Amino acid sequence: MIRTAKTEYGTVRGLPAADPRITSFKGIPFAAPPVGENRWRAPQPCESWKGVRDCYAFAPISMQDTPGLGTDIYCREWHVDPDIAISEDCLYLNVWTGAKSTDEKQPVLVWFFGGGFQWGYTSEMEFDGERIARRGIVVVTVNYRLGAFGFLTHPELASSQPDAPANFGCLDQQAGIKWVKRNIAAFGGDPDNITIAGQSAGGGSVMAQMACLDNEGLFQRATVMSGMFKNPYYLNRFFVPLSLEEAGKLGEQLFEALGVKTLAEARQLDAETVKSKYSELRNEGKVFFNIVNDGRFCTGDSLKAFWEGRRCRVPVMSGNTEDEFKEHIGAANEEELKGFAAERFGKDAEQFLSFPEANINDGDGYAPVSSIELGAKSAFIAESRLPDANSCYYYRFAPDIPGEDHPGTFHSVDLWFFFETLAKCTRPYEGRHYDIARQICDYWCNFIKTGDPNGFDINGNRLPEWKPYTDTDRNEMEFTPDGALPREEHSAFTKFLLEHL
Repeated sequence: MIRTAKTEYGTVRGLPAADPRITSFKGIPFAAPPVGENRWRAPQPCESWKGVRDCYAFAPISMQDTPGLGTDIYCREWHVDPDIAISEDCLYLNVWTGAKSTDEKQPVLVWFFGGGFQWGYTSEMEFDGERIARRGIVVVTVNYRLGAFGFLTHPELASSQPDAPANFGCLDQQAGIKWVKRNIAAFGGDPDNITIAGQSAGGGSVMAQMACLDNEGLFQRATVMSGMFKNPYYLNRFFVPLSLEEAGKLGEQLFEALGVKTLAEARQLDAETVKSKYSELRNEGKVFFNIVNDGRFCTGDSLKAFWEGRRCRVPVMSGNTEDEFKEHIGAANEEELKGFAAERFGKDAEQFLSFPEANINDGDGYAPVSSIELGAKSAFIAESRLPDANSCYYYRFAPDIPGEDHPGTFHSVDLWFFFETLAKCTRPYEGRHYDIARQICDYWCNFIKTGDPNGFDINGNRLPEWKPYTDTDRNEMEFTPDGALPREEHSAFTKFLLEHL
């Protein structure tokens, strides 16, 4: 087993995981602490160390609201520890490897957590990489800056550091990928066989990394879980990056609230002060920091870049849970619905209204539809029309989720299944749920290895065939209560909406 590894900054030592055939390295620094003068800068090189650094425990999580204090479903599900260490010094990553020697060249998974770019951390219990590592994959989970520390934009930043004026959290992720490229061979990984993956904001991060053409060649495939959004009814600017000028005005509001006038003064404030004031303003709906169009790392809408083939063009797996992020038409009655249809769909309004789905009102509005499903499928259709199209695989996560709260397939619940970590969850999962999780993880690991999810499961049984989703062959994979069900696009309503995006 590889229990020690020599990285570019120094030697690290890991511990046997629950399965002693796997070694886990936790809290490996991949960049200098982003504190003091490094606050709101691109990640800087790490200082080297002498001797062997024990990487036995997760590093502190990024500055954010204290987890585990609420009663929402995520505090019940996995944000369970309000005493978890939090620090601005947070640029660390974790590695799980089952390699016995450095020349094995195992495929590599690089994972980015979600949380709206405001919350989240690599030590969430569902992100245990051991089960994936048992399948012959080196797993890396990368931490990155959040909220005001990761995504502040301010006019002084734009003028004083034009090469890296914003998107520091994304630059952290990029630095993590580059660290993997340079160092993963020491853990038995293949630097030329890397998959980047993430869910929710982590999926949006993968989209942003694909849209940054400076990343060309750094990774060979990508997984975007619940991370492509397209509202078929209204323009949703949340997922379209603001300009530097627009976002800079938000930064000026934060500085004013902090009582500082210059970047130098803001860098001298303690991290807790910055975090608390930002959280206050964000919760009041006044300020929200996210990915911005800085003209450097980000040059526009990453979904539009996917549609137009202006991305790092690698095979992609993407999908959604059945119940998350439904979009609706906000009509008060059927007459308003007809008026909206005429305005939005023109000559095809009658066809739209002829679909039973268009006339459903679930209490939140008419015509509920998954914005993530439409986003992923629209991207895959566009890719398939290119002369050198890459294979793209669409899934829908729709098994039954047990529990007294009857949660449905809520946003993020699929993470337990992809990482095959159900045993850590308090929900009363049964044997068949573990079978589904094993199957989902097998598909994902096949994709990580080859760019194709098809093949055999961990027990040597051939998996049901999962075909790419294209303009001419609308193939889906639905994960049902009975397991994987390959099918063709089953909704004429979805096809109609895709044609009108």
